[in-house]
Amino acid sequence: MTSQRTRVRRAVTRLAVLCLLAAGLVGTVPAAAETPTTADGPAVVAVQTTGPADRRFNLVFMGDGYTAAEMPAFRADLARHLSTLWSVEPFASYRSYVNVWAVEVPSAESGVDCDPGLTSPARDTALDMAFWGGCNPNGVQRLLTVDGRKAAALADLVPGTSRANRQIVALAHSSTYGGAGGSYATASGGNALSSLITPHEIGHSLGGLQDEYDYYARGVPGEAYEGPEPSSAHHTLLSEEQLREQRAKWWRWLGEESESGGTIGRHEGGLYSTEGVWRPSRHSLMKTLGYAFDQVEREVMVRAVAAKVDLVQDHAPNAVPIGADRTVWVDTLHPVGGALDVTWRLDGRVLDTRGARTVDLRGLRIAPGEHTLTATVVDPTPFVRDPAVRASAALTRTVRWTVDPSLTTPRKRTGTPGPTGAAFTGHTPLGRPVGARSVVHADTTHTVDATPAVQWLLDGRPVPTHGRNDRDLDLRSLRITPGTHLLTARLAGADEELTWTVDARPATVRYELSEPLRTVRRPGRPVEYVYDGAFTMRLAAQDDQGGVVVSQFRVDGDGWYTYYGWPTDAGAPFRFSPGGTVIDGLVYGKLGRSRAVPWDDATPEYGTHTIEYRTVDAAGNVSGAHRFLVTLVEP
Repeated sequence: MTSQRTRVRRAVTRLAVLCLLAAGLVGTVPAAAETPTTADGPAVVAVQTTGPADRRFNLVFMGDGYTAAEMPAFRADLARHLSTLWSVEPFASYRSYVNVWAVEVPSAESGVDCDPGLTSPARDTALDMAFWGGCNPNGVQRLLTVDGRKAAALADLVPGTSRANRQIVALAHSSTYGGAGGSYATASGGNALSSLITPHEIGHSLGGLQDEYDYYARGVPGEAYEGPEPSSAHHTLLSEEQLREQRAKWWRWLGEESESGGTIGRHEGGLYSTEGVWRPSRHSLMKTLGYAFDQVEREVMVRAVAAKVDLVQDHAPNAVPIGADRTVWVDTLHPVGGALDVTWRLDGRVLDTRGARTVDLRGLRIAPGEHTLTATVVDPTPFVRDPAVRASAALTRTVRWTVDPSLTTPRKRTGTPGPTGAAFTGHTPLGRPVGARSVVHADTTHTVDATPAVQWLLDGRPVPTHGRNDRDLDLRSLRITPGTHLLTARLAGADEELTWTVDARPATVRYELSEPLRTVRRPGRPVEYVYDGAFTMRLAAQDDQGGVVVSQFRVDGDGWYTYYGWPTDAGAPFRFSPGGTVIDGLVYGKLGRSRAVPWDDATPEYGTHTIEYRTVDAAGNVSGAHRFLVTLVEP
């Protein structure tokens, strides 16, 4: 049994860590600070621009311990981290809500403090990043901190961003595993698992998600949970029956196949305790890096991301009553994963506008007197089931106008390009391919008399919108044939157009296995490899377009798992073994039922297993799954 002294020491250490997290990882410091400078000074680089910074959620990345000569390494690390982030829902579907910035500030010396040990030399770096919770002898190695004052000062260099609309992510120039979540998210830049640390830590920092670990110190089982019902959205003391009866927490998702594998239900362990508290899924991104957010966590993250923006980006003026001799419009955001719904109502009666962003009041024959016109914008994402979340300002917005037919709307020339002032005002970023599963959008100027129509063409052939929303084009509805295509958006009555390359060919991936005992090929069955012990698998992806490709695999239909090489070496192949391999207190590569910690069941599962593999490319295309069989026999 653990001694009282040991329990007190653990509690003090945990409290110190949590205090660091709550205070932005570095304690309380003055808000104002001079921007760190070097001979070259910091540079702000727009990595992804989807709209004005003050109307978007801004991810601000910065590196520490990268010298001026090593800045290409920072850019490569950032590209890998982003490609992984965009492969994880809900970031994949809401990428269009996000601007990404890099604040490049060279450090005088390479590396960060206390890496890998407390006796490692201190480094002269821009952000004073350090392992061991800031070189704390009572800390843990993987807790990677940053000077929050300096990080905030660098982020303030990005115009239009503020603490309210941004998330800082600091990458350390290190191959040591580590990260932290709090006011700022941190991750090591070059560890094999580091690109998976970033969405996990953003889950903490942005979504308020909690760790689902059943340990605090690596390799040491956590004690039984003895607290009250957790405030965490994905931890509970309630039984499944009580969840349903009380309509509490994740009751709406119970019994469904988890996005991270298995079934959503009640799985014991979490909040650093092995028992006495339960989580929704057997494994997820908040428990085991490599898996996705499960549906419960994903719903939390949708709300967190959407709360940073406004679904309605602009609308016809509504400060005073308007006449009925004009058009009224709203401009909305445009999720990559699916268009928003817009419903128009006049005095509460739904108008037959079929999702259009503009309504012409002149055709409604509005009676004398004042009337109320509303446009309600709703995100219909299937990622959200809680009506309270759906009705929140993050996912539902209503704009109101008072309409009085006795008023006359003044007409004036706008002076903008085009015969009627028609021009594009916003659109899906150009210059990079869009995926065949994407929603592409184009917004335009407006006049009181009309909103110019957007005409879409795919490879020169018109794409009908049937009078509905012509601002968003869901490419999934077109069933585009594999290959590369040209998408064009034109403005009716104006000599202006936009073009995108549509990448409708997913990246390919091939596997390489270590030498088997034998290979079995049978008609109508995937190829089968027979082993009597450990074997390795390397996945090598290839794409005909640019960008980093994420490879994934799963075993026996479990959750898709991001391929990263091997925890100790990103260039090494993944290793499967009958009981898994213990590395720094965690277990990797158990064939069959996965095993995360040494006290999980290590019983070898002999017999035949199915391994599937696929890719997610830079345009968001997900390839079909391919498979092979592995039969594990007793040695």
